[in-house]
Amino acid sequence: MENVSWNQSGDRVVILDQTKLPNQVDYIELGTAEDVYQAIFQLKVRGAPAIGICAAFSMYVLALTMPHGSYKEFCREFSRTKEYLASSRPTAVNLRWALDRMEKVVTSRASSSILEICEKLKEEALSIQREDREMCRRIAEYGLSLVKDGDGILTHCNAGPLATSRYGTALGPIFLGKEKGIHFRIFADETRPLLQGARLTSYELQKGGIDVTLICDNMASMVMKNGWVQACFVGCDRVAANGDTANKIGTSGVAILAKYYGIPFYVLGPSSTIDLDCPTGADIPIELRTPQEIKEQFYTHPMALPETKCYNPAFDVTDHSLITAVVTDQGIFREPYTQSLRQIRK
Repeated sequence: MENVSWNQSGDRVVILDQTKLPNQVDYIELGTAEDVYQAIFQLKVRGAPAIGICAAFSMYVLALTMPHGSYKEFCREFSRTKEYLASSRPTAVNLRWALDRMEKVVTSRASSSILEICEKLKEEALSIQREDREMCRRIAEYGLSLVKDGDGILTHCNAGPLATSRYGTALGPIFLGKEKGIHFRIFADETRPLLQGARLTSYELQKGGIDVTLICDNMASMVMKNGWVQACFVGCDRVAANGDTANKIGTSGVAILAKYYGIPFYVLGPSSTIDLDCPTGADIPIELRTPQEIKEQFYTHPMALPETKCYNPAFDVTDHSLITAVVTDQGIFREPYTQSLRQIRK
């Protein structure tokens, strides 16, 4: 399924509403900055690469509606809109990375007409999407080299085609393996509190004809202890220069369990997710979300009293010492990450 595109007239962004899966397949159109902000914040589009693609597509659409009389005025409005969208989800680096690329198109063309700039913005957005597809394929090939036919793989959250443009990052090797006749047994954490593993990962794998077993997050230790897991594959929203990695809440717990049971723990993501300007995981901003996601979402009736306090971070940081390797479109990187990640070409 195409999760980010334009409508036929090219003046709206069309996204697959991931909050409705797996029971409904709905596409919605985004035409204003507020529409885009809410779609990203409410996780209607999610997954670091997919968010970046959506933001790029959206900046082209929004640029069409900005003042075209003065280059200076256009730049000012473009920058304001860019910063507004960047604030929708601060942890994932791909959002700002894509927005920065789009802004560079504008700032590097002071002598061009606004219409010419808009056409270049469209080309850049398509380039970001095309590059993501190519990156996902390369990530899948590198990741596939780390496992063998029949292995059990545990996943957390969703890092498949829905979170990217094709193949996915953490799920890429699994889908590529299927194409090559290599079969895996997947254990998908449900991923509380938003259930991305249950609603999205198990959905994608089931539809892809892949052997998937859905488990509650607190069952990971049991399946590892039973010897059913030979590797853990997770995605990433930001990787610091020392290898510390921010990913969906609960990832660090999986890494700790994998370390205890001697299971390789791999982080898979595009090279754009490596943030060499961020020294350690302590420097990664962690998004805090509404208590409603814990107490009420997906329930017919609230599961806690209204006055009960909640702590709901969207991400946690996995220490680099727990990560066996970081797998990107540019290769497989291992400790010491402060040295190996410096080889990433930006």
